[in-house]
Amino acid sequence: MVKEKLYGKTLNELIAVTKRVKLPGFAARQIADWLYKKEISTIDEMTNLSKKMREVLSVDYEIGLSEPVNVAESKDGTKKYLYKVLDDKYIETAFIPDDDRATICVSSQAGCKMGCVFCMTGKQGFQGNLSCNEILNQFRSMPEFGRLTNMVFMGMGEPLDNTAELLKSLEILTSEWGYGWSPTRITVSTIGLKNSIKEFLDKSRCHIAVSLHSPFDEERRALMPIQGTNSVRDILDIIRDFNFNSQRRVSFEYILFKGVNDSPAHIKELARILNGIKCRINIIRFHKIPGSEFESPDMAATIRFKEALNAKGILSTVRTSRGEDIQAACGLLSTMEQNKSK
Repeated sequence: MVKEKLYGKTLNELIAVTKRVKLPGFAARQIADWLYKKEISTIDEMTNLSKKMREVLSVDYEIGLSEPVNVAESKDGTKKYLYKVLDDKYIETAFIPDDDRATICVSSQAGCKMGCVFCMTGKQGFQGNLSCNEILNQFRSMPEFGRLTNMVFMGMGEPLDNTAELLKSLEILTSEWGYGWSPTRITVSTIGLKNSIKEFLDKSRCHIAVSLHSPFDEERRALMPIQGTNSVRDILDIIRDFNFNSQRRVSFEYILFKGVNDSPAHIKELARILNGIKCRINIIRFHKIPGSEFESPDMAATIRFKEALNAKGILSTVRTSRGEDIQAACGLLSTMEQNKSK
C-alpha cells in the first residue's frame, strides 16, 4: 500500500490528518514542528508523540522525503541536482552559492507548457504539476539545506500555472509553525498569467519577478506565445492596481537578444510602459540552446543597455550567469533525455 506523505502538508491539512486517525488536536502542531523545524526522516523520530500515536500515524502515512538522484557541479560552484517526481519523471534544481548568500532555484512543474522559444524547459513540453511535497522536497533534501538563505521559483515550469501547490509551499516556508522564513527571502518568477497573478499577490507577501523580454506586443508574442492571451498591458495593470508595501519587490526579467530587443526604441518603450511602477529590470544574457538563431550581445553592449535604462530612471542590473557549463543557467534546465528513457 502506498502511504500518504506528511511532508508538504499545511497546518490545516495536518489537523485534518489528526482528526482522521483520531489523534488529539494538539498533535498537529507537534507534527508540524517535527516536519519543518527538525531534520527527521521517519515518524518514529517524533518522540514527543506517544508510541501508540506514532504507530497509528504510521499505518497510512510516512514523512515522504526523497534524495536527489544525481548532481553536476560547475566550475563556479553552482550545483545542479536531479530529482525524480511524478513516479517516472525528473526535474532539475540549482544551488547557487555567492559569498554570504546561498540560493536555491526550485522547479514547480516537470517541463512547461508555455512554449517560450528561447527556453529548453519549454522545448521538452509539459509532464505535470509538482505537488507541494515535491516542490519543498527539493529544498529540504538538498545537501546544502542548512546553508540556504534565499529561494527563487525560477526553475522548471511556470509557478502560477500551479498556483494551489505554490501557495501551499509559500505558506509552509513563511509560517511560524513552518520554516519561518521572511517572505523577502523568496522570489516567484512568472511569465505573467493574469488569472492567477492577483491571487498570488493577495495571498503571499513574497517578491515577484515578471518575465518581460520585450515591451512590444507582436515581438513578445513571437518570443512568448502566452502574450496572445496574457498581454504585458494586462499584467502591468494588475501590478499598478496592487498596493505593494515597502518591503515587497517587483522586478522584470529581460533576456537580451542581439538585434532583436536591444535597441534604443526598446529602451524608450520600456521606460514608457513601466512609468509609475517602482521596480527594477534584471538584464539576463541569453544562453544558447540547440536550434536557436538568437545570440547574446557582448558585455559592452549589455552594459550600455543597462546604463541607458538607468538614465531613464529604471533601476537595472545585469545578472551574472552561473552554472552555464553544466546547463544550469537561465533557460537551460531540461530533463528531456531522462524523461525520454521512461
